[in-house]
Amino acid sequence: MRTTDARGEAASTAQTIASVVGGRTLEDAPGGRTESVNPAHKDETVAEVLLGDAGTFVQACRAAREAQGDWAAVPAPIRAQVVKKIGRIVESNKEALARLVTREIGKPYTEALGEVQEIIDTCDFFTGEGRRLYGQTVPSEMPDKQLFTFRVPVGVAAIITAGNFPVAVPSWYLIPALTCGNAVVWKPAEYSPAVGDALAKLFQAGGLPDGVLNVVQCEGPAAFEGLENALDEGLVDKVGFTGSSAVGGKIGELCGRHLQSPCLELGGKNPLVVMPDADLDLAVEGALFSGFGTAGQRCTSLGTAIVHESVHDEFLSRLTERIEGAKVGDPTDDAVLYGPMLSERFMDRFVDSLGMIEAHHTAHGSTGTGRITNDNPRENFVGDPEAGFFCHPTLVSGVKKGDDLFNTETFGPLVGVASFSSFEEAVDLSNAHGYGLSAAIYTRDATNALRFREGNRAGMLSVNNSTSGAEAHLPFGGNGKSGNGSRLSGIWVIDQFTRWQSMNWDYAGRLQKAQMDVADLPADLDFTLPE
Repeated sequence: MRTTDARGEAASTAQTIASVVGGRTLEDAPGGRTESVNPAHKDETVAEVLLGDAGTFVQACRAAREAQGDWAAVPAPIRAQVVKKIGRIVESNKEALARLVTREIGKPYTEALGEVQEIIDTCDFFTGEGRRLYGQTVPSEMPDKQLFTFRVPVGVAAIITAGNFPVAVPSWYLIPALTCGNAVVWKPAEYSPAVGDALAKLFQAGGLPDGVLNVVQCEGPAAFEGLENALDEGLVDKVGFTGSSAVGGKIGELCGRHLQSPCLELGGKNPLVVMPDADLDLAVEGALFSGFGTAGQRCTSLGTAIVHESVHDEFLSRLTERIEGAKVGDPTDDAVLYGPMLSERFMDRFVDSLGMIEAHHTAHGSTGTGRITNDNPRENFVGDPEAGFFCHPTLVSGVKKGDDLFNTETFGPLVGVASFSSFEEAVDLSNAHGYGLSAAIYTRDATNALRFREGNRAGMLSVNNSTSGAEAHLPFGGNGKSGNGSRLSGIWVIDQFTRWQSMNWDYAGRLQKAQMDVADLPADLDFTLPE
């Protein structure tokens, strides 16, 4: 059938994609067949997908195991040159990849361009890290002996990622894992298979040997079963997962049975505190972007704005006005605040979450709630609401500690507002939901900012900025229900994809036993205290 791409230009018949294992595209579909559709134009098929099953996942892990040793033997600076080439190839295809992101998950095109830039930035960073996988030379307590430490690859990494950031987040795993000498089995989200396939092909074009990067297109339960079987068979040495806290807990339990610590990047209920001295216009701008960018479908999206009672009403009024005036709809229009939900499944889940709005809450900011349709319209909508999976932005005031809406990640365009009277109360509210991914505070007082940093338990904090946003050289990750303390990005992610190995080299010509044969101190050293 004929379709249109993200900019409305004529596109060819929907492509057929499948898993890639050991450098070979598989032609069977043991997991069945499915279609990926454009969430802004639900009648448009982006790709037809041949799905793998648990056996496909295990097969990919075996291929990775076979390829990993030769890849690890390539000097790290040379592996980094492959990463450098991948970055340049992605840069040359930036607009095309961003258009595909917009087409398959409905992310506004300008945001999609920024997401692709994250891949390029990560490649640039790890091009240098290939020359900096440093170990140490350590002094020994014995004579004629030297001690050393080395970073070595973990082996085979199994990576499972969500589709709200279908290229940026995978790059945070894939690029450092490959730079460090690991082979990878990657399962993209089932609702962004075409983007996953395109990204993998760009990586392969950089010169990766067959089997070093394997892509399994399958449903989530099949991937979990396959991962369990691969771990039982001893084929996987590290698991990376980005997704919900509930699934992350199951993966953590599975890895724990094999004495492995996974890299878990999970959900958030991220607070934004507004102090009485805040620049309110700036705080409103930050809340609008934090809460409604990408239709609230970020792990770092704003969950609850925690606003001092002296400025609560003014903040609520200004934010309501901004939401009412914001354009929503066609993601190819540069003026829209956000486009559709990622898929019909995410739309249905979000609409169900609106049931958490209680009698003591008040909804603001839109002409309706739930799905935007001709019968439930929104002013300032761009395009045809019936064509895709669009939802009203909703602002809910009167939220209190203990409310389901306060404690639950809604993953959609919904922001709660709570009030506080003291700084201590604000800090308590900012932690009370049990997540710990990101948090923000708006204040002109450095003391407030520093004390908030001390009191809040999130892994990432912002002062006078949004709860969202990441840079390639800064650690990304959370605590509590948001993760197990592991970090992506920067030099910190290297700890996820390498293990420390120590070596002692004794050239004394005789057996020296540490702690038993420690050399005596010189006799003339006096350790007595002066009188």
